Amino acid sequence: MASTVEPVKSQNEYRLPTDAKPTLYEVTVRTDLDKLKFDGFVVIHLDILRDTSIIVFNSSKLLLGSAHLTSSSLKQEIVQTTKDFTLNEKSERCTISLPTTLSAGSQAQLKIDFDGELTSGMMGYYRSAWEHEGKTKYYTLTQFEPTATRRAFPCWDEPLFKVKFSVTMISRADTVNLNNMPAISEEVYIPGYKGNKDVVSWLSDRFSALTTGEMEKWKITHFETTPHMSTYLVAFANGPFAHIEDMYKSPLSGKVRPLRVYTTPDIIHQARFALDVKKSVLPLYEQVFDIEFALPKLDTLVANDFDAGAMENWGLITGKTNAFLIPAEKTDLFTKKQVAIVQSHEVAHMWFGDITTMTWWDNLYLKEGFASLMGEVIILDKVFPEWKVQSSFIADMLASAMSSDAKLSSHPIEVECPDVNMINQIFDALSYSKAASGNASDAVRLCWRGQIPEGCVYLPQETPVLEQCHERSMGGYSGGERHRCAQDDGQLVKRTGFPIVTVKETKDGIAVRQDRFLATGPAEPKDNETIWTIPLNLVTVDSNGKVTIDRTLVLDEREKAIHLDTSKPFKLNAGTAGVYRVLYTPERLTKIAQEAVKEDSVFGVEDRIGLVYDALALAKAGYLDVSGILLLYDILRNEKEYLVWCSIADALDSIESTWYEHEDIFEKLNAFRRELFAPIITRLGFEYPEGESVDTAQLRTKIIEQAASAGDETVVKKLCSWFKQAAETGDDSHIPPDLIRITFFIAIHHGGRAEFDHVRETISSAKNPSIRISAIHAMGAPKDLTLAEETWDYILNKSRDQDIFYHFGGLAVNHKTRHFLLEHLKQSYEQLYERLAGNFGFQRLINIAHMRLSSSKDLHESKEFFKTKDVSKYKMALEQAWDGVEARAAWIEHSTADLRAWLEKRQK
Repeated sequence: MASTVEPVKSQNEYRLPTDAKPTLYEVTVRTDLDKLKFDGFVVIHLDILRDTSIIVFNSSKLLLGSAHLTSSSLKQEIVQTTKDFTLNEKSERCTISLPTTLSAGSQAQLKIDFDGELTSGMMGYYRSAWEHEGKTKYYTLTQFEPTATRRAFPCWDEPLFKVKFSVTMISRADTVNLNNMPAISEEVYIPGYKGNKDVVSWLSDRFSALTTGEMEKWKITHFETTPHMSTYLVAFANGPFAHIEDMYKSPLSGKVRPLRVYTTPDIIHQARFALDVKKSVLPLYEQVFDIEFALPKLDTLVANDFDAGAMENWGLITGKTNAFLIPAEKTDLFTKKQVAIVQSHEVAHMWFGDITTMTWWDNLYLKEGFASLMGEVIILDKVFPEWKVQSSFIADMLASAMSSDAKLSSHPIEVECPDVNMINQIFDALSYSKAASGNASDAVRLCWRGQIPEGCVYLPQETPVLEQCHERSMGGYSGGERHRCAQDDGQLVKRTGFPIVTVKETKDGIAVRQDRFLATGPAEPKDNETIWTIPLNLVTVDSNGKVTIDRTLVLDEREKAIHLDTSKPFKLNAGTAGVYRVLYTPERLTKIAQEAVKEDSVFGVEDRIGLVYDALALAKAGYLDVSGILLLYDILRNEKEYLVWCSIADALDSIESTWYEHEDIFEKLNAFRRELFAPIITRLGFEYPEGESVDTAQLRTKIIEQAASAGDETVVKKLCSWFKQAAETGDDSHIPPDLIRITFFIAIHHGGRAEFDHVRETISSAKNPSIRISAIHAMGAPKDLTLAEETWDYILNKSRDQDIFYHFGGLAVNHKTRHFLLEHLKQSYEQLYERLAGNFGFQRLINIAHMRLSSSKDLHESKEFFKTKDVSKYKMALEQAWDGVEARAAWIEHSTADLRAWLEKRQK
């Protein structure tokens, strides 16, 4: 096959021409698990929209055979050999030059054979490994989002082209085949097989050298044809899968549909909770959308090797083990919540993302912001109200979004994506969390803004759930007015960043001013030109104690004066619904905190969470003294709500992590943390009694983790004794599941060779994914760099690709190995890049390796190293990582004296 790598001149070089439009794919794929190869052919039915003598489609990593073209406008079949193909490897496009012109208005059929390798790369059609009776076995599955369908079969691999798919799978007779749709036939292959003539012909050719006995070891599974859908949602899998099954009855039609979860047989018993969540949320989605689930079944396939968390393939959700599996016995609450979140998120996509699909990847935020808000908050709150997901949204999504968006390297949530490299990089907190948090969710309400490809069912704008999304979004800022859908003026989703609202008190009230907020400090004029429309949501208390929230007050100019009685409590951004920071004077911040800790405070839990996160961000940027926010957290020491303590703990962890190289500050700060957390541990204890509230259980976990990290002797001794007992007896049932991860980490950090070896062995013997990940994470905990070297060797030679970032996370949390981590990433750059650059993994490693570094020296050395590398696949992640290091370094420069003075004064 001819290959060219000419430079790309414009976006059109990456986008397919629309002279020919596919209407149906007939895909036949044979999977050989013994040889770890696949092959097959695809028949693509085309409508010719304009006269053309070339056909252009996507293909990557495949060996293509001859192309056979028939057309209603031609008298005979055209056969093109590979010498007639031109492959542009950079744009992953293949061009077939035809000896004649296909006429507009005609129909054509293009048949191409293909062969591919079942690699471990976790993209395209790939292999996953599992252990069975002491041997490594394999199964296969697909991961096509965003642009990897072309690695499995030639296709028009752009979301705009919504097409029907008819899939036939040929596999070993003792395996299970899965597809988006149910199977309509399955039979063992025998000579004389009667079926589709193209399949019969292909099998006759490929099986001609086999004996009858060898032929009978293969089977053919044909699946129902899908509705119109985008290529990235196609899914198929083959392996020795087991499954559990349930069903749900549609509240709209009464139709009963099967629900299944598939895994390898050894772990299927851990899939029940994920199945139960799916059964719970499906009817809720039907009710709020008033649209019935569109397919005959909904399966979930759980994989040992999976790059992303999970994927919303229509009718066949896929994902990694820790995203869907929990033990049938007691499990930690964190894992249970994550499984529920992932399952609900992916089911949300069965409507918004699968039925309605974006035209191009610059609208990724629409489906992901919607599924994050809908699946992880609105619907999940109906199933698990005790989790308070509406309140935890602030910590789980809003804080993450604002952290990313406060950097100069941030990007609009609607960002141009001309090529594959850019598409992969926008799967970040801005496309997910910011899109769910503020003005972007108002854009979600616009439902693709009328971009409805053929074959797509349109979601009504005025369904109850979209109204809820709209109400949440209008708490943020936008280009429109409250209670009115924002006009699509091009600014709604194309602005980068968010504002800070500065509050100054006057004799008549307050004066407010908006500017762009940056983590590195006040924005330069060139970066501070945007004027946002900001709903101020002002909370006030009158002389009779009546609380009022003014939701009509909008700041849509640089400055505004507001008449207000400042002798009474007040606060902007009620409920922390808006995507902006509020800067008060230190005196007013103290007054708000003192009001917040009252039993009958006018400031709710969401206000208190927002107060903590705002204070931290403002101190980092130099707007507040760090001593002022420590005083704030000291005032809040009698707080009872888990979510507020979670925000305080995160803030203190951030401060400690920034000053980790300043030994005197590091030790005094940890002493302050122990002082805050110890009384709560005394009150709550280490046990998790049956029937206690979710809040209490989560609070205990968080506080013990923080106290242990701060070096509390009582807590460290307790956790190390638990670990020792587990290592000596082989039984960890005495360790509360919620404390497994911190127990492992602390035991390694304060232990040595014996503890390290036990954790390493646990990775392969763990009873469930949660314990396994805890062990992987703990391998990054040793103080002894000799053991850290062994961790690095494990990463390079034994770790699954999907697990490397857990190893990195452990090394990054451990302040003794942070520089070690970045240095070893640089030393092993080529090897890690080769393994992970084709998917989302490498940019994730870049982020983790920098996330807790905080010196100008770190920043300079990193920039020196990467200036000689091709960073096109992870440029955005690298620039955001550098911005984070720069912000922490600036924080140290302007706040070290203040922090040291406050801590020293407190100890006297």
